[in-house]
Amino acid sequence: MSIATHLENYLDYLRKNPFQGSPSNLYDPMNYIMNLGGKRIRPVLCLIGAESCGGNAKDAISVAHAIEIFHNFSLVHDDIMDRADQRRGLSTVHKKWNAPTAILAGDNLLVKAYESILAYGGPNKDAILALFSKTATEVCEGQQDDMDFAERNEVSEADYLHMIQKKTAVLLGCSLAAGALTANASEDVVEKLYQFAIAVGMSFQLMDDYLDAFGTSNKVGKVIGGDIMEGKKTWLYIKSMEHDANTTNQWFGELEGQNRADAVIEGWKTWGLDTMILDNSTEYGTAAKAIIQELAYAGVETQGLQELLDYLQDRTH
Repeated sequence: MSIATHLENYLDYLRKNPFQGSPSNLYDPMNYIMNLGGKRIRPVLCLIGAESCGGNAKDAISVAHAIEIFHNFSLVHDDIMDRADQRRGLSTVHKKWNAPTAILAGDNLLVKAYESILAYGGPNKDAILALFSKTATEVCEGQQDDMDFAERNEVSEADYLHMIQKKTAVLLGCSLAAGALTANASEDVVEKLYQFAIAVGMSFQLMDDYLDAFGTSNKVGKVIGGDIMEGKKTWLYIKSMEHDANTTNQWFGELEGQNRADAVIEGWKTWGLDTMILDNSTEYGTAAKAIIQELAYAGVETQGLQELLDYLQDRTH
């Protein structure tokens, strides 16, 4: 199946399985965040993982749904931590309702994620639960690292890459590997699929960093330079400090808002950081392509993996 078909099948499942219960002020926010849009990369990855290993994607749908529920749980809580007013162009849960309600809705989403895995009736349920729990812990660790960076004067490139692997890439790895487990794939194949998704996730996050600084707002769907205005210690910021700490400190210490973003983006272009981060993102993509070849030799159907990689590498949003 194509990515578009997997996506439509998942969205159909999502529409047919809303959260139900009382009080409505708990369940309405949960359904709100689940239907707020997004690329749905994680559940699609899970379905691709099942099909690529000879399984039926439909048998993996409750596991795919669990991973998407968990992802949205993390978004609800992240938005509270970041004091974000909008997500995907609409009000965040804590802005539409309030922070205590958003916290409870997020808590219940986490519970519902586990319930969705428990509803799965195929092979390797224990292994899927173990992988999911390990991943959930790593995502929380990555988020804490990200928040800790704001209080640190120095963050290395290795620190940053470790953080984004935990905060972003491991959930993609879990998605693809869990799908493979539903198809009873071998340990070697599951591990290769996991590493493929890690490489894709790292490439994806570095591309996000690139787009935040060098994209166009009408394509990206958010204000360009947002990370710069917030003073986030991204890969670009770290490389900027390595290149010229004095100028970087002057930008981030003396300028604010759009003035800061304009000066920094122009400076980074002059220093060639736009090309450098694209090259780094491409390196991870190249690593992912090499793993696709290994998987093909192992008898895995790789068309869906290649389609996904092409989609993510060509994205402008």
